[in-house]
Amino acid sequence: MKKTLTTSLLALAALCGAVGASNAQGTAAEGIAKYREMLQDGNPAELFEMKGEELWKQKRGPKNASLEQCDLGKGPGVIKGAFVELPKHFADTGRVQDLETRLITCMETLQGFKGEDIAKTAFGRGEMANVTALATYVATASKGMRFNLSQKHAQEKMMYETGKQLFFTRGGTHDFSCASCHGSDDKRIRLQDLPNLTKNPGDGIGFAAWPAYRVSNAQMWGMQLRLNDCFRQMRWPEPKFGSDATIALSVYMGVNAKTAESIVPAIKR
Repeated sequence: MKKTLTTSLLALAALCGAVGASNAQGTAAEGIAKYREMLQDGNPAELFEMKGEELWKQKRGPKNASLEQCDLGKGPGVIKGAFVELPKHFADTGRVQDLETRLITCMETLQGFKGEDIAKTAFGRGEMANVTALATYVATASKGMRFNLSQKHAQEKMMYETGKQLFFTRGGTHDFSCASCHGSDDKRIRLQDLPNLTKNPGDGIGFAAWPAYRVSNAQMWGMQLRLNDCFRQMRWPEPKFGSDATIALSVYMGVNAKTAESIVPAIKR
């Protein structure tokens, strides 16, 4: 922890210096990129990954079972390559599921937990915190692999089109949509570049960067929380965990990110 704190402080100092001298040494975005690069050496996300691995192998729940037979789309227990193909349709649930909702299905069927109770738990608390750790562990196994979401099943195609509609739908008190921030190139808020998510934004950007550790609040965020916070910032009603809306948006962004390389677990400001 001491190494992580020291690295973080040095990186923060580098960021301040880079931003302060941006005219001479590059843009603020380049300064943030250097800041993240320095933090990667001691990325706290590694702690969540380790916790997730322990939870994956640990016998827990009313059935006293592990998750080692959880099928994330590539067969029981196979985690490598699963993340970059999610969300996808699962025949056993009859639904298109992302990584987090699929993990809850496994916790329910294999370990005996009540999926509804987990989904109602606040982010960062109880079993929901465990879902985030598990998602970090599973997603990390696909680091460096490229996204290739399926569009073969009718529900997968429907979710893509629904997600596309939602992405461009304006509403809320400020008349915002996802596209307000992420619908075109060369947008920025404060010092943060905003990727264009209507197309492949590039390796490790947008959908290919979450779950990620957020330095500003010392929290690990999965895509469900990332989307929840986006709705909050747009002044829309916040969606329920695992809702069709969040899954549809994930399918839209994930399909658009085809061939993008995953850098999970990433680190964010």
